[in-house]
Amino acid sequence: MAASVLAVGMLTACSSAYDAEDVAYAGDYGSHPPLGVVGYPSTGSLGITQQVVWRIADGKVGELASLADKDGNGASEKTAENWITAFGKGARGKVTAEFYDEGSLRQEVVLYLHETDQIKQIQVRATSAKGKDIWRVIMDEPSPEEATALHPWVPKKPGELGSKTVR
Repeated sequence: MAASVLAVGMLTACSSAYDAEDVAYAGDYGSHPPLGVVGYPSTGSLGITQQVVWRIADGKVGELASLADKDGNGASEKTAENWITAFGKGARGKVTAEFYDEGSLRQEVVLYLHETDQIKQIQVRATSAKGKDIWRVIMDEPSPEEATALHPWVPKKPGELGSKTVR
């Protein structure tokens, strides 16, 4: 009896340090196609970019909007709807994300959706919430035209600019 109590105590003491967020991330990672990566993402910029692609692919407006850096003007819900409508099919297939410039605080990311030959540029940035550093995406494209527009500097294929934005 004492041995079994000791064994249970040892197993409990050595229990995993994973929280619900880690478990959810692992589930998402395992249930979506791998994201191709070009450039030099930080851990945070890569993580938020993966989540953006996964939420677009899954068609989850509320969950995608929750990844937004709060802009205060209510555009994130409409932007999420626009992104899902415009890029949902492509996000469910092969996607390459190219990370531009240095990514310690913010990063330009270009998503290449190979099955639909679409390109989407996003900006991700580090912010603080409840005393913790987190990464968020800028979501201020409430019209479908804004959501699908490309900046002139965005190349048609990953790696064409060497992951450096033209200034």
